[in-house]
Amino acid sequence: MYEFVLVFAILAILLGGYWALIIFPKQRAFQHKQKVVRSLHAGDEIVTYGGIVGKIIDIDVDQGISHVEIAEGVQIKLLTAALQQEYNAEELAYNARLGSKDGASERTTS
Repeated sequence: MYEFVLVFAILAILLGGYWALIIFPKQRAFQHKQKVVRSLHAGDEIVTYGGIVGKIIDIDVDQGISHVEIAEGVQIKLLTAALQQEYNAEELAYNARLGSKDGASERTTS
């Protein structure tokens, strides 16, 4: 009987650790993404998951479709879920500089 309690306790600890290290962070990231997407509205400049930068023209909440202008006179329809974040040129440039420094240091040490 003692062995069953021990096995159950170990399984409970393992499942709790899995939830705390894997599931919970993914849930928080998903909730954060949903919050960001819900805060977007017409006129915002955005970046899609495909890396396209554009301006939101209209969001059809019922169908989950966004109309985005990627160049003057060029509009595309996207799934609203494909909108990643608001466009911030300074933040993207900073991240690109960090990425190029890391990549350059890896290339020189190899």
